[in-house]
Amino acid sequence: MHVTEFLAEYGLFLAKTLTLIIGILLVVAGVGAAVSKRREAREGHVEVKHINRHFEEMQQEIEDEILDESRLKQMHKEQKKRDKQEAKERKKAAKKGTEPEPERKRIYVLDFDGDLHASQVDWLREEISAVLMMARKEDEVVVRLESGGGLVHGYGLAASQLERIRRREIPLTICVDKVAASGGYMMACIANKLLTAPFALVGSIGVVAQLPNFHRLLKKHDVDYEVFTAGEYKRTVTLFGENTEHGRKKFVEELEDTHGLFKEFVAEYRPELDLEKIATGEVWFGKRALGLGLIDGISTSDDYLFDACENADVYRVSYELKKGLQERLSNFSVQTADRLADRLVQKLQESRFWSR
Repeated sequence: MHVTEFLAEYGLFLAKTLTLIIGILLVVAGVGAAVSKRREAREGHVEVKHINRHFEEMQQEIEDEILDESRLKQMHKEQKKRDKQEAKERKKAAKKGTEPEPERKRIYVLDFDGDLHASQVDWLREEISAVLMMARKEDEVVVRLESGGGLVHGYGLAASQLERIRRREIPLTICVDKVAASGGYMMACIANKLLTAPFALVGSIGVVAQLPNFHRLLKKHDVDYEVFTAGEYKRTVTLFGENTEHGRKKFVEELEDTHGLFKEFVAEYRPELDLEKIATGEVWFGKRALGLGLIDGISTSDDYLFDACENADVYRVSYELKKGLQERLSNFSVQTADRLADRLVQKLQESRFWSR
């Protein structure tokens, strides 16, 4: 009985200690957040991953599991022999003064996962700048693109970033595994080669705008809403004011103009398209899009890159932000709290065991 009471009190003490520590950590994290907003710049760095090596390591792990020891030794011996022969040939060529074999083609892989604001463009611009410092005209850039579209100006900037690659005459391949619609297709159509998975959605070459209007509700409750502008079209339609036919007409004109710019942009990079047929705002699955000329081939990004590793060195390039002080403190707080909670649960479980 005394042992049980002692363990119960000990568990209560641990719970209080855990609560106190978590409270202190949250206060520290809050202070760190205030300091980081003023002092710590959100900078990042470029990370490069050799995809060929990734596949080789996967293959080696599988071989280690399924092949017997004698077969593995034989394979390793044969590989060492090939490596030694290649090194000898390079050394011999260097002595003779002959030109070395041309370097293998390099493929740089970028990922873009677009949201409504195309906010990942901040990362994309850094990644493209890094690639352009090294890429040659015989190399290739592959962008794995996923986006259902969003704001015109955000996706216009993202498309302009991809145009930087085309202007330097570096082959650009874009792979779509799920969706590249509206602003997503605005980006995708820039590719020299556009590939999609069989059931990926592409298209939606159109413009949409929608908003509720609460004017009648406000009027019902005797609430006046006034808008003061300078300039005839400073405000065409509003959420709370009474919209006029004149304002609506101007707003539709702006939508039509945006749609026209969208079609001109697509026509510049895919002039063979029948815009009257496909610029209707519709979307198509990959297999149907191929017949319409919206894409150039059917393939998943996995297949394309897997095959590319046979004859090229493939590198994934990504821009990673440095963790801010707030984020580091928050992660530390959560990890510490998790560890303390685990210890508490362990002690309580042990107390139940001891009390038996």
